[in-house]
Amino acid sequence: MKVVVIGAGAAGLMAANAAMLGGNDVTVIEKNHRPARKVMITGKGRCNVTNNCDVKDFIANIPKNPRFLYSCVSRFSSDDTMAFFEAMGVPLKTERGNRVFPESDKAVDIVDALYKSCNGCKFMFDTVVTGINTVNGTVCSVTLDNKKVIDADSVIVATGGASYSLTGSTGDGYRFAQSTGHTVTDIRPSLVPIESADSFCSELSGLTLKNVGISVVKNGKTIYTDFGEMLFTHFGVSGPLILSASANIDSPKDCILSIDLKPALDNDKLNDRLMRDISQNINKNIINIMPGLVPSSMSKIVLEKAKVNGDTKCNQLTAQMRNSICNVLKSFQVRLSSFRPIEEAIITRGGVDVSQIDPKTMESKLCSGLYFVGEVLDVDGYTGGFNLQIAFSTGYAAGNSI
Repeated sequence: MKVVVIGAGAAGLMAANAAMLGGNDVTVIEKNHRPARKVMITGKGRCNVTNNCDVKDFIANIPKNPRFLYSCVSRFSSDDTMAFFEAMGVPLKTERGNRVFPESDKAVDIVDALYKSCNGCKFMFDTVVTGINTVNGTVCSVTLDNKKVIDADSVIVATGGASYSLTGSTGDGYRFAQSTGHTVTDIRPSLVPIESADSFCSELSGLTLKNVGISVVKNGKTIYTDFGEMLFTHFGVSGPLILSASANIDSPKDCILSIDLKPALDNDKLNDRLMRDISQNINKNIINIMPGLVPSSMSKIVLEKAKVNGDTKCNQLTAQMRNSICNVLKSFQVRLSSFRPIEEAIITRGGVDVSQIDPKTMESKLCSGLYFVGEVLDVDGYTGGFNLQIAFSTGYAAGNSI
């Protein structure tokens, strides 16, 4: 069979490898001049290739359409991904949070292995597909931007989403889906930093908070909680906690981010801690002992939120003032306003409606011979290697079924 794979990213290359191993004539068409540009920048250039967990835990980390992925992740799991790369000569290591990286800490090793695994496929780089052609509900060919038509018995759409557009993910797959009668759900950024109107965020820009708890509250209702690391930026907040939170928020507008700066201490123990610090520094101003509780750059802002004058002597603090400080330490609030642009998102939320896709094979239920894999689908995971594994699992399902 003649198979055309549109996109030489993680999903496309895995699909091409699997289809090739089935004895098919595989052509991979990529608009960039080299493969897997987005893979090159994942994990800050180290490539968090997957998450070393079982299928149940994996599915628990998929906030959108997790049941759709159960079959393909069961067939090609994180264990299979790790075995694949180690067989290709890339030793791996597992770090905090079961995140898996190449031992070299170089994403290029993963890219080279994926590309090498497709030795036997034909590659067309710097080539743009402008359309997918069908006859009587069956794929027959693709058209290129130079008007050339390439015959195909099967076409795998692995074009990515709309995030990191400089890597080639410019939403082409959504247009292909719609032109062949498929529904594309609303597209928005996910795993993305969040903006805030609070001016103190820019004052705290660059400050990283580790081992803190967060809650996202909207209209008085807590819609997300987590524990870990985050940071302030000139526009608002970012970091692992915030990226994961963004995958669980339809819109940050009218949301309050509540940060527990002392999650290991309940209110009573925190008050005891503050009393102890005060008793040891009774003649000092409260502003001078705050760095023992929070990063020094936060001291002034915490006191402002607590409505306590920083020049107040410790021996003059009232019980109400202490309680107010403790309340801010347990719930340091940031007003959220909007997501950063989709170009800054790690992944795209939304995509081809999965109810129109066979979850075992990734083949369209509407168009025979047409497959959708990876980020173009309306599925996404949290940070930690889950999204690359989605690419590998869906790509393998399509190529293997062909």
